[in-house]
Amino acid sequence: MGCCSVTQRGAHSGIDDVGPDEIELLEIDNSGIWNLGESRLQLSVRNGKDGPPSRYPSVRHLDQEVVLWGRSREELHHSIYNQPIRDWEGQPAHMYGEIVHSSLVSLHNSYTQEKSEHYLVLFSFHLLILSLDPSHHDFIYEGILPLSGLSFQATSLDSNMQHIFQISGPMVDSKVFTCASAAELNKWMHHMEERRYKSMSQPLSPSRCALSYLVPCDESWKKEELKNYLLQAPIGHWEGAPIQHMGQPGFLSMVHIINTQRQGLYERLLVLFPQDVLLLSVDNKRLSVKYEGRLPRKSITAVERSALPGRLEFELTGELMEPLQVSCTCPEDYQNWIFQLQQLEKKLQATSNHTAPPLMPKKQRSKKESQEPMTVAPQD
Repeated sequence: MGCCSVTQRGAHSGIDDVGPDEIELLEIDNSGIWNLGESRLQLSVRNGKDGPPSRYPSVRHLDQEVVLWGRSREELHHSIYNQPIRDWEGQPAHMYGEIVHSSLVSLHNSYTQEKSEHYLVLFSFHLLILSLDPSHHDFIYEGILPLSGLSFQATSLDSNMQHIFQISGPMVDSKVFTCASAAELNKWMHHMEERRYKSMSQPLSPSRCALSYLVPCDESWKKEELKNYLLQAPIGHWEGAPIQHMGQPGFLSMVHIINTQRQGLYERLLVLFPQDVLLLSVDNKRLSVKYEGRLPRKSITAVERSALPGRLEFELTGELMEPLQVSCTCPEDYQNWIFQLQQLEKKLQATSNHTAPPLMPKKQRSKKESQEPMTVAPQD
């Protein structure tokens, strides 16, 4: 009897698409095999005589030179794939595929003008940023960025600082890294531009995009994964500060919005943040997300319209906006939105009701009294 494994496309006949619960990367070719969000994974049947494949992606072109904490680059990669990383978020590291390049760099803080050592890891289509815990020889997760939403530029801060590159994008704050040498800088620029070009030129299909598995977000696990996805994936036509500055998403769901003035019906992904309600749209193929606007929570009011099955509607109103009628797909989503939005309203009302008492006005002296000198009675 054979066993199921993931192999590169076209290697065998009788291929079926793989669902999200069946994904496990077993082989990586030289071009890299990617995670659910970036590649088409396919299922084939292996002969039982074959040896068990490796669970984690292979790493190419590694030398045994000591890079950090007495470990070689290969040993560090093995640790990233296999060992827990503090504060890690999202899917496991091996789901991002092959490590193309990695090295120790210094991150320049533009506010404090200080530098701190970080370890950068370049996957097929993502850039992982790790800070260091020297006392325990551990990595600390700082974030992972999709290359398709970034731009890279070799730069310099002053005449004393060389081998510097900057990454920037509409969804992230600019970051400036210093490499150990000019050769290392050239490697980073070459690999990042090459991988970015491939990530943007690679055609997408629903079977290769994580978003298509998460939308509609009709299960709790999909909602949680979609929150992480939105904080990492590029969002088209984004405006304002990066989404990471909005805090952690509290709740989200797919809704239908009716603009009562324009008589239009739109499907939207509604995302609740601590201070704002974010409106996003998802294309018909469930491949990309687009920014549609945001509403400050303190300036909007949620008014219940109908809680009947099949007609779960509430209205968002505000002084500087046209009324929006929101239709939910299930009672749970409806109840969550009403609770979350009206909870803030009650807090604001409670704050406004507890105003400080007025200050006692000072007793004014008459003009005649003000002109007379003040005398003090002599004490006996």
